[in-house]
Amino acid sequence: MLLLERLEDLKHHLSRCERKVADLVLGDPHAAIRESLAAFAARAGVSEPTVIRCCRALGCIGWPDFKLRLAQGLASGGGSGHSAVQAGDDAGVVLAKVFDAAILMLQRTRQAIDAAALEQATRLLAAARRIECYGHGASGIVALDAQQKFYRLGVPVVAYSDAHVHAMSAALLKPGDAVLAISQSGRSPELLGSAQRARAAGADLVAITVAGSPLAALATVAITVPAGAAAPGPLPGGSRVVDLAIVDALAIGVALRRTPLIPESTGLET
Repeated sequence: MLLLERLEDLKHHLSRCERKVADLVLGDPHAAIRESLAAFAARAGVSEPTVIRCCRALGCIGWPDFKLRLAQGLASGGGSGHSAVQAGDDAGVVLAKVFDAAILMLQRTRQAIDAAALEQATRLLAAARRIECYGHGASGIVALDAQQKFYRLGVPVVAYSDAHVHAMSAALLKPGDAVLAISQSGRSPELLGSAQRARAAGADLVAITVAGSPLAALATVAITVPAGAAAPGPLPGGSRVVDLAIVDALAIGVALRRTPLIPESTGLET
């Protein structure tokens, strides 16, 4: 696991002062690399021993070792996604921060996704007579992307982002149909209502949502992402990037089960 990921996971178990250290590093890891222990501690508003304790909690010997491991992680392309965009950043810096944030989110989610659940969802969608994709807001965009992907595979598919429309449509589904529901919170009352109607009608429900949510509990199979998977700062609504990648994985898996095509020839790349 990358050092910044470990720090993100650990910070909720740290003391109040140690969390100041964690938040400052996560907010701008590049600045932390450039600073001395005394300068960083002063900027964090904590004592130098507090900084050292935080370093040791991560398995580092001290501040120099921490900075070295942090620099190695950033150089490998992982972990600078927490760097917030600053007013003086030029386009190149903004581009780097946005891409690094997306890379970090994708890495975290790839490690967290249950491969068995992804396999079950793929087989269920591949066997479905009809697929309906539901989502609101940014998740509605993902639902539309899923519609395009499955449509190109010859699967009867529609996407709805209007709560009234998917509520009516869900009630008309039948056994053998499937719903792909996308929700970043998994708690939208309207989406949950339609998911319940779909299940009552006998349709299967595949959910892309946060772990532990009501939507995940309701699903036939849930592909869950860890809470807080979206990196803060430069990529608002960034969980959409993760959801789109999961949809691509599902669509390619369905293509492989419905046709003899290999991924490069599925036509999903455009």
